[in-house]
Amino acid sequence: MSQTHDHGAHAPIQTSAELSEFEVLETAIRELAIEKGLFSQEDHRRFSEWAESVGPHGGSKLVAKAWMDPDFKARLLADGTETCKEVGIDWRDPTGSGTPSDYTYFYVLENTPEVHNVIVCTLCSCYPRPVLGMSPDWYRTPNYRRRLVRWPRAVLAEFGLHFPADVEVRVHDSNQKSRFMVMPMRPEGTEGWTEEQLAAIVTRDTMIGVALPQVDWTAQAPPNQVQAATSRDGQR
Repeated sequence: MSQTHDHGAHAPIQTSAELSEFEVLETAIRELAIEKGLFSQEDHRRFSEWAESVGPHGGSKLVAKAWMDPDFKARLLADGTETCKEVGIDWRDPTGSGTPSDYTYFYVLENTPEVHNVIVCTLCSCYPRPVLGMSPDWYRTPNYRRRLVRWPRAVLAEFGLHFPADVEVRVHDSNQKSRFMVMPMRPEGTEGWTEEQLAAIVTRDTMIGVALPQVDWTAQAPPNQVQAATSRDGQR
């Protein structure tokens, strides 16, 4: 399986600077909801500020902890919504300031040698923000949303993932009440790592399902820095 992402072999996922029909619809519904008193502009501002500050750190922590603790992993797979509270994430009050949440269920999908999971929202841009933060631009494009459910292997190949025929690819469609996150497989070469080291290689895209964790790659540091830090930790 190739684990590189060569843009020369395919057309890249396209994004647009123009407002999509869903963004126009969201603005219209939001303004109407504020006018009707369902929530205030301050509520919306506070939620937006929180969502843009979250990042994927919560999800990385969940995966790293599950890799090291079989009992925690079992609880997380059985009831993601409730188990997230163990790392300080409350899906029914995600901001901690009383801002209402429309989330109800959170499911963690475990990758195995036989099954690879990937998430999408075919209707709009539903995304597990309490654990992954804001979604990337390409996640919200019709190009990704429409094509992933029809040709998942072809779309994953554009991200550099090529699976043999005996690996089942499962696409999970998010909606207003149910959000999903992928638990990737722990890569070889991470034996003896700390939870913090493991969390560093669990990037956003690995929890969407369009990438695999790499021992020499994190979202915060280039591979040479990761390798140097790992060597130092191993010598302690």
